[in-house]
This record gives sequence, C-alpha cells and structure tokens, in this order.
Amino acid sequence: MDAWRDEYEQLLFLQDRSIGFKAIVAIHNTRLGPALGGCRIRQYASDKDAVIDALRLARSMTYKSALAGVPYGGGKAVILDSPNAGPRDALFRTLGKHIQKLQGQYITGMDLGSTVADMDTVRQETSFVTDVSGSLGAVGDLTAKMTAYGVFLGIRASLKRLFGSESLQHRSAAVQGLGKVGYHLCRYLKDAGARLTVADINSERVRLAVKEFGAAVSRPDQILAAPCDVLAPCALGGVLDDIAIGRLNCRIVAGAANNQLAEERHSIKLQSRGILYAPDYVINAGGIIVTASELSGGDAAEAKRNVETIYGTLSRVYDLSDAQNIPTSAAADRLAEQLFLTP
Repeated sequence: MDAWRDEYEQLLFLQDRSIGFKAIVAIHNTRLGPALGGCRIRQYASDKDAVIDALRLARSMTYKSALAGVPYGGGKAVILDSPNAGPRDALFRTLGKHIQKLQGQYITGMDLGSTVADMDTVRQETSFVTDVSGSLGAVGDLTAKMTAYGVFLGIRASLKRLFGSESLQHRSAAVQGLGKVGYHLCRYLKDAGARLTVADINSERVRLAVKEFGAAVSRPDQILAAPCDVLAPCALGGVLDDIAIGRLNCRIVAGAANNQLAEERHSIKLQSRGILYAPDYVINAGGIIVTASELSGGDAAEAKRNVETIYGTLSRVYDLSDAQNIPTSAAADRLAEQLFLTP
C-alpha cells in the first residue's frame, strides 16, 4: 500500500528503547472529524507488516465512519509486541503520552489484543481514549455484541438480495473465528435458525460452541472451503486471496474481520465466481457506532438503533453495485468517498 498515493495525513513511528516500546499511529483522513480507531497489540513478522496493517486499518476506519454516519475520520494505532517488550502498563502509558501530543487529532480504543484495562492505562496519560471502565463500550461487552449484531443484520440483507428472503431457517453458516464478536454472531445465527459450522485455533472456544449451538466443527485450515450459504470470516484479515477464493464453497461472504480481501482485486474474483461479498467495513461498523454514541453521550438503546441502519446501508451498496455492474467493495468505496471527499 502506498501511503502517499492514498493521501494519508500522518504516519507516526514511535519508539522508546528503554522499555522495548515500538508503535505506529496512522491517521488517514479527518475531514469529517477526529481520527477514531482502536489500538491493537500483536506480534508481526516484520516492521513492514505492522505498517501495512496500520495503514489499511486506518483507511478502512475512514470509510467505515463515513458510511456509518458518525462524525469521525479514520485512524489506527499498532503496538508491536515482542519478547523484548517491557511491562504492558508501561507500553500503554507511553502510547497515551504520544496520543496526548496529538491534541485530539486521534482517539484510540480497544482492538485486537487490547483490553479495557489497557485503555484505563492509556487514560492515565490522555483523555483521547474510549472503552475505559464504566464507558458504554466497556459495559457488558456491548461493543463486541453490537458488532456481531451489525454483521448479523448484514447477513440478513445479503440473503434478501441473493435469495429474496432474509430468513436463516434452513440456511447454513460457517464462522471462522470464535472470539467475542464471532461467538456473539454464532448466537444470533443459531437463534435465527441457521445451521452452524465453526473453527478456531482455541479448542475450548470450539467446545463451547458445539455445546451451546450444536455447531459442527471444521479444522481452521479447512473452514474457508466449508460448504455453506454464508461464510463469516471473524478472525484476522487478508484471508481472501487467490487460493482461498478458488476454494470457497459458499454463496455469500459476510463477516466481522477487518480487511478480509488480501488485495482490492480480489473483490473482482469474488464477483466473477458469483459470490456476494458484504464489504467488511460496512457490516462490521457496530463497534464504531457504539463508540460514537459513547462520545456523544448516548446510551445502549440509541447505539442499537444506529447499528440497525447497517441493513439499509448495505442494501444501498448492493443497489449501486448492480446499477453500475461493479464489485460491491467498489460500490461501498464510492458511496463513502462521496461523503468524506466531497468539499
């Protein structure tokens, strides 16, 4: 990804060798408001991979915010975890100090690998943080639940588009990844009548899904090829590459993972195979909608009502895709860009 070509506003490389702290903050676009996006902490194969992840995620947050109708731009923070990294509290306090220097240009929150406790630590150094103890996003795991709810609504909209009915009775769904969002999604799907196949590297999460939902089990390296109506990637991004798309045995791809397409061109491959793709940043916007409600002083009921707009937004994406005969991801991009690029 070329940060200059995509007109990122800022790309910051942060380091404190005394505590083994290395982090990246990417700010993509702030035309609609301050950059909003969580902080993830994970090990990367290389610094380059971490930069690419931060850039892609920040860009996705801009588009997500625009289509979700929240007054924020897109940003992301990535802390590079490693055996040399210092105490966790020190890492997140250091990140908080750097965020404070940005004076509100970027607001962080939870993401992959980070917790409410981590955000509480960031809060010791800056007020530009969400998902802290007692906040709307931290209460009862609301962010994860509403993200899953938005994906569930997106699946129903996709079924309506493809089959003429949004019913999940007698439909099958394969869920890759049983973290908080994936597990909540399984519950929504099961309650609606879907037959589930699940996979996760955590065998205990799989065992629980089998017990609670009567789910069938797939090996993690086989789940993308599982025969199903709906494939829901809910783990890491980049899973839809040339090889994976060639193995798909589904009619719809609609999941919670960010940046599911390995490259933009893979949306064309999905379209050529007749597979309906629900752009991830459209249907997984529940989390940022909850955060926006929190920042504006709203409550959980308001957040849920706002999440329910995802169904209509995705339907508009499908309408534009059909009208212009373009991949659904391109249609979503065009609708978003009308909002944050138009003077």
